[in-house]
Amino acid sequence: MEDTDLRQIISDILSGDTTQFERIMHKYQRPIFLYCYHMLNNYAEAEDCGQEVFLKAFKHMKRYDPEKSFEAWLYTIAYNQCIDVLRKRRLVKYLPFLYHSTREYSPIDQRIEDIYFDEQVLQAMNKLSPEERSLLILRCVEDKTYEEISTILQRNNAYLRKKYERTVGKFRKHYYPVKGASHNEAKQQSGSSKPI
Repeated sequence: MEDTDLRQIISDILSGDTTQFERIMHKYQRPIFLYCYHMLNNYAEAEDCGQEVFLKAFKHMKRYDPEKSFEAWLYTIAYNQCIDVLRKRRLVKYLPFLYHSTREYSPIDQRIEDIYFDEQVLQAMNKLSPEERSLLILRCVEDKTYEEISTILQRNNAYLRKKYERTVGKFRKHYYPVKGASHNEAKQQSGSSKPI
């Protein structure tokens, strides 16, 4: 979908042709779901979160600034939605009487997770803050530029570049023990002679 097509679709939606929103969902639904999944490490929450992102985008379409990247605006909504879910999760953790049993995965859901997600990566990602997690996902998985990430996370480029370097080190520190690699292997794989 070209930028001109996207602008026309947004214009049509704002003019009342709400059926055009389906085209936006078709383009962005999977990347937004994957982003939410990596942020939350929970299939059901990621599905719910992704749906909520598109509901909010649709509801607040008039707030979108056409001078800025629509994709970045959508990821900003996704980031904020994931942060809300993580806050609620903390609340549930500290108020056990509100907690109910987690949803059991269907065989299809489990198969998707087995194919696409690495348990060791998810365990290491869980050790990172939401901002660090989001930065790694946007940069490494979504292949976003620092300029795009700057718009999404509302941080300046210099901060993000430094934060990214520190976050990569922190991720490796948590990933290699989970993966079973020794400290020396971790240094060799990272290409760095500095201690992690």
